[in-house]
Amino acid sequence: MGKIQEFEITFDKNKVVYSPGDSISGTLKFKVTQSMPCKAIKLNCNGFCGVTTKANDTDWAVEEQYFNSTVSVAEKGTLKPGDQSFPFKFLIPAVAPTSFEGTYGKIIYRVRAFVDTPRFTKDFKTEKPFYLLTLLNLNDVPEIRGPNVSAVTREFTYLLVKSGSIVLKAESDMKGYTPGQVIKLAVNIHNQSGKTTSMVVASLMQKVSYETKKPTHDLRAIAEVEGSPVKPGKEAEWTEQMIVPPLPQSSLVGCDLIKIEYYIKVSIKSPEVTLVLPIHIGNVSLDKKGTSKPTTTDSTDNTSTPTSTTDGEPNRPPRTAPKPAPRPNLRNRASLHVPASAPPDDGGQGATGGGGWPPYGEALPAKSYSQMGHLGPHTPVSPNSFSYAPGLTFPQNNRHSCGPTFSEGNASMPSPSPLILPPDYQSSSYPNEAPPSYNQSFNT
Repeated sequence: MGKIQEFEITFDKNKVVYSPGDSISGTLKFKVTQSMPCKAIKLNCNGFCGVTTKANDTDWAVEEQYFNSTVSVAEKGTLKPGDQSFPFKFLIPAVAPTSFEGTYGKIIYRVRAFVDTPRFTKDFKTEKPFYLLTLLNLNDVPEIRGPNVSAVTREFTYLLVKSGSIVLKAESDMKGYTPGQVIKLAVNIHNQSGKTTSMVVASLMQKVSYETKKPTHDLRAIAEVEGSPVKPGKEAEWTEQMIVPPLPQSSLVGCDLIKIEYYIKVSIKSPEVTLVLPIHIGNVSLDKKGTSKPTTTDSTDNTSTPTSTTDGEPNRPPRTAPKPAPRPNLRNRASLHVPASAPPDDGGQGATGGGGWPPYGEALPAKSYSQMGHLGPHTPVSPNSFSYAPGLTFPQNNRHSCGPTFSEGNASMPSPSPLILPPDYQSSSYPNEAPPSYNQSFNT
């Protein structure tokens, strides 16, 4: 019997990332080495979500389908030797969730091809994934603006008979961020006890919930910074920053099986006290046009335009003799060391939006900064530490690029970011896997 070689699907312009409502077109190509009978050649385009209770498993416990379309490009006949080519085109529905790959579930889109041969002969099939990106505009998220502040008071006992309390307050500069932006965090700790606290820790947390009969929650610390302990009876102010790494967006609109949440957790281990600040991760950054800008007064404005005299020459202030440069003060070499932390802020320290509680007390130095994978201190970051969504980039990844991500930009025109190679779905299985029925065609 005949054989098929070089059996592959290609997309027009090598495009792999699409948006809801787009059309996806391409060509099925293969080479026939000998004449062979053929019952039909079918192409199928589908999108689905599968969720499991076992890590990295594809035996789905629950699934939902978003669309499933089949077209026939050849009917019963004989395939002659030589190169064969069959163009195709599908329409992606206007509403479909963004592609996603997590530990316990995936949202997958793909085009599959089937060459159905007579009984007792080998059928041929292949597939090619594509990736759907539904932009999350943070400006459209309800209640995204306004202060993001939280406070908690924790009373405790120590040395059996003594008691005290810790007042912990935290504020972030915004409620929504895009990958690459900086989270500015201000924390105030008032130690109203006679015991020194442990280090204060701020973590960017990701929680992915997978809906099954018994829901599974995958909790990860994405980034973490630490500050120094607070001495008894002292009040300390700590300002810190964290860069948002490439992450899936907060909302998977159209998917009922996977939910993604982000929040900043500020905690002290001893005495145990914790608070959280919920945030959103999106693709289009918040429009800051509505935020207030600092104004200057006449008393501080020394750059006004000079007036002209009657002879047309501008008035120029008289020059003063330059003052001699002051002699530098010698400092101890040990005092020149600053602990490493998040990158410096170009626009000032701390958060300034809406909280109302001013920086006071002594400054609390940062101790360390780390990117995290699974929960645990100082875990090295790796691409496998994050759930997948279209557009994720990792600087240490040397793979070729072919899919866009969207980062900082305004509400009307998101800015393109570096491209990446999406993961391989060839090992994934579709719920109730079977070739499409040849007497049906599903329209999107």
